[in-house]
Amino acid sequence: MDNDSPRICVIGAGCSGLAAIKNLADAGFGKIVCYEQNPWIGGNWKYTSESSHSSVCSTTHIISSKKLSEYSDFPMPDDYPDYPSHEQLLAYFESYAEKFGLKNYIRFNSKVAHIEKEGDGWIVELESGTKESFDYLLVANGHHSVPNHPEFKDAFKGEYMHSHDFKNNSGFEGKRVLVIGAGNSGCDCAVEISRAADHVAMSLRTAQYIVPKFFLGKPADSFAESTLWLPNFVRNFLLKLSLRFQVGKYSDYGLPEPKHGVLEAHPTMNSELLYKIRHGKVHPRAGIKEVNGTTVTFKDGKEEDFDVMVAATGYNIETAFFDKDFIDYSESDRVELYLRMIHPDHPSLFFIGLFQPQGAIWPGSDLQSKLVAGIIKGTVKLPSNIRELASRESDEIDKRYLKRKRHTIEVDYHEFMGRLRKQLA
Repeated sequence: MDNDSPRICVIGAGCSGLAAIKNLADAGFGKIVCYEQNPWIGGNWKYTSESSHSSVCSTTHIISSKKLSEYSDFPMPDDYPDYPSHEQLLAYFESYAEKFGLKNYIRFNSKVAHIEKEGDGWIVELESGTKESFDYLLVANGHHSVPNHPEFKDAFKGEYMHSHDFKNNSGFEGKRVLVIGAGNSGCDCAVEISRAADHVAMSLRTAQYIVPKFFLGKPADSFAESTLWLPNFVRNFLLKLSLRFQVGKYSDYGLPEPKHGVLEAHPTMNSELLYKIRHGKVHPRAGIKEVNGTTVTFKDGKEEDFDVMVAATGYNIETAFFDKDFIDYSESDRVELYLRMIHPDHPSLFFIGLFQPQGAIWPGSDLQSKLVAGIIKGTVKLPSNIRELASRESDEIDKRYLKRKRHTIEVDYHEFMGRLRKQLA
């Protein structure tokens, strides 16, 4: 493109930001600047043992299978297992960045302090005080960086930590530990801590489907993919039946029985938790009624003392670089963006990766980025009723998934990918 090529800003060089840079560059845009606050790429897939960014823990493997977790034009290596480790995944992102020359566009150690709209464009100010203007803004800063703490956090007088700060099970030896939450992070924390701690309990506020990572020798998401041709009510029945064959009744593990469909909540993928429960290493508990010092009273009346509380209570969507009265989704029950990315009031602003799929995020971010590149280039035409469509998407989320904060940006992986491809066609 010539000197009139638009200046495009990308916030974040995690898996979504990398996809954004790559697709913008593929479309011929040369004036791309990506601001990354860390000295590395990969976002939370860069493991650090100290508490800093929201990194994976030392034993993390992905919970979506390899074939459903790769960029469309960059397959994972053949020798990778079905569920690669965080080291392998980071190496994959590094290879992706190297092949397509993405680091040429990234400014590391550059934290964005403030962004404001100026006309149709954007003024981006860094913590260093540097300001630059851009025609388009792509926000790809992730949504797993600002912990959501439970209301009884300050009432607990033992050692408290959020799963954001959990890196490994060192330091838990001989301790009594309570993990709050049975989502993917909560189950991972409970399993890993149980290898070292004297006693591990896990408090569940609501019933969850704990889904083993394999079924009939195949990754669980590959099995679920084979049922896509069926209506959702039939899929829900078959998936629930398959789980009954695999694990039996959840009540046999001391867990509450879910009454919702498997597809109506974000899945918890874990093959070890049920094993740990039946081996007496993890002890399910009801939701928390009260915390007094180091004593926790559960809603079924049981009381226990704990040395450590680990809150796996999720994250808030954070865009601190915007003024609160401009855009703030941190307390929102609805995030009204068309295709989870396009704001009805700001046509030059795009969110990349601001969705929670029942699968991997970055394949969707890849398609979102292709769509953005086409919109800027003028080869993709958007519908005229963006506001109505964005509102309708949130209505669909409200109808389809359990009313929980963690489902605010939930999407069905395959349906969402299909909608993005249809818009690109």
